[in-house]
Parts: sequence; structure tokens; C-alpha cells
Amino acid sequence: MLEIRPICENCNKPLPNESEEAMICSYECTFCKDCVENVLKKACPNCGGRLEKRPIRPQNLPA
Repeated sequence: MLEIRPICENCNKPLPNESEEAMICSYECTFCKDCVENVLKKACPNCGGRLEKRPIRPQNLPA
């Protein structure tokens, strides 16, 4: 199951489950959309992979 990390790893912005701002790489590194576009240039600083919008898990499923 996808790990839903609650904050941006770059700026510590809160990214709750329902956040439309959360972006992840294939290793589930998590960043906010602003950091991805303006600081990280759409690449994960940990693995170099592309960052994509994180899906939102339905409320009835465990976090």
C-alpha cells in the first residue's frame, strides 16, 4: 500500500491525505507542488526520478 507521508520533505508544508498539492516519486518521496515546480525542477533530489501528483486515498480506507 502507498505510504501517505504527511509533509513536504523540502519545506515541511503539511500534506494531509486529501491534499491536491502532494507530489511523489516511485520511492514515495513526498514534496509539495510549489517545491517540485520551483525548487526541484520536477525531479526527486533523492533518486532523480520524476515527481507526479500523489493519488488521494478514499476516507474509508486506512491511512
